[in-house]
Amino acid sequence: MLFILCLTGRSLAQQRTAGDSIAVRAIVVGTDTVPSITLRIFDVYDKLPKRLRKERERWTRLRNAVYVTYPYAVSASRVLKDVSRDLALCKNKKQRKEYLASKEKELKTQFGDKLENLSVYQGKVLMKLIHRETGENCYEIIRELKGGFNARMYQTVAFFFGGNLKSEFNTQDDRDIELIVQEIQLYSRFN
Repeated sequence: MLFILCLTGRSLAQQRTAGDSIAVRAIVVGTDTVPSITLRIFDVYDKLPKRLRKERERWTRLRNAVYVTYPYAVSASRVLKDVSRDLALCKNKKQRKEYLASKEKELKTQFGDKLENLSVYQGKVLMKLIHRETGENCYEIIRELKGGFNARMYQTVAFFFGGNLKSEFNTQDDRDIELIVQEIQLYSRFN
């Protein structure tokens, strides 16, 4: 009798209820039925190798610098076109000097604080972007507008901070900058 009670107890313990089972798809392989479960897709990230981390940091730094300085380069291009047009209308040297002094004062109030807060690296990127937008390097622009002495003086100051006013945008060497500029232009087209 005890044996029968044990068997009945076991059979009661193995009975299934509605909350016990999970319906899954199954694949029949030969005579076997194998459950098939589709998992959600998820990404697994491993720590990047040091070489790739350095490259990502370099790219991120350059991308941030271009995003900060590109609007200034576009503004500089626009201002230089306006200044060239207005200087062509000046009749004498005195009128030209007065116009340049007033324009310089206006630009300092508009951009002075913002440009002074740029890092040296951002300044280097800005010089390349100005050359890209205007076709002239910063040294040539300063020499045309403020004279050769001032251009050499600013070049000397830039040299002490690790910069070069004569730096030019080269499509081969600066292709990363060009890619980032194209990205900015693509995004601004949709805004």
